[in-house]
Amino acid sequence: MEIQWYPGHMTKARRAMQEDMKLVDLLIELTDARAPLSSRNPDIDQLGRQKARLILLNKADLADEKKNDLWTRWFRDQGFQVVQINAREGTGLKAIHGAVAQACREKIERDRRRGILNRPVRAMVAGIPNVGKSTFINSFAGRAAAKTGNKPGVTRGNQWIRLNKSLELLDTPGILWPKFEDPQAGLRLALIGSVKDDILNTSELAAELVKALRKDYPGAIPERYGFQMPDDPFQVLEEVARVRKCMQKGGVYDTEKAAAMLLDDFRSGKLGRITLETPGEKEGAE
Repeated sequence: MEIQWYPGHMTKARRAMQEDMKLVDLLIELTDARAPLSSRNPDIDQLGRQKARLILLNKADLADEKKNDLWTRWFRDQGFQVVQINAREGTGLKAIHGAVAQACREKIERDRRRGILNRPVRAMVAGIPNVGKSTFINSFAGRAAAKTGNKPGVTRGNQWIRLNKSLELLDTPGILWPKFEDPQAGLRLALIGSVKDDILNTSELAAELVKALRKDYPGAIPERYGFQMPDDPFQVLEEVARVRKCMQKGGVYDTEKAAAMLLDDFRSGKLGRITLETPGEKEGAE
């Protein structure tokens, strides 16, 4: 199934982000650990090519632990600082300050040589929709965070959030890119919930999830629902409907409801810790 979705406001958001990039030292990019490459906007690499970089693998608690480590190594090999986090629970956030200092060590050293001490690192927080940016900022900032107000040149009323004497954050809207070059990337984003479900065929999407799980996590559905998977993914949805008693009038299985239930169980981690892509896959890594 082909996934395309790019509301007009995202074009405006990209332009604003391009202007704001001039004001920052560091680009902090959140990705979803369940699809670390697919949940990166390639525009961000182009926009932030002159900046220090930090990748946060968010929702790492929902992703495959071994693959989290593989992706951490892969991104570090590309020259990024990387931290695995769970923004909602606050896991991993303490490691970010050290990663910021490491990513910006040249800037900090340059300031020191000029006699500029304790000038805060200014960091832009970026990522696609629903990757957890607001949750991250709220968790990382905590109640002590002070909004310092609009600084000169900050467009669209964006707010700087001062965390402490050494770090200030600038939030940005989530942006997707106009066209998914790799259809599998669009599919993975739909599966993790980064594309609105109301524009998708839920049963088809759930059937794609079944195919992915059969390939890489064959025990996930049997362990959750208590049946062995039929070959046809749509029959799997019927089995989920049967086990969970999703019925329509006349005793017909409600496979649409079962599909929504399966997707929700995946997204909430009830099917286990699952990652949808691995470094080095044909449609993934460079």
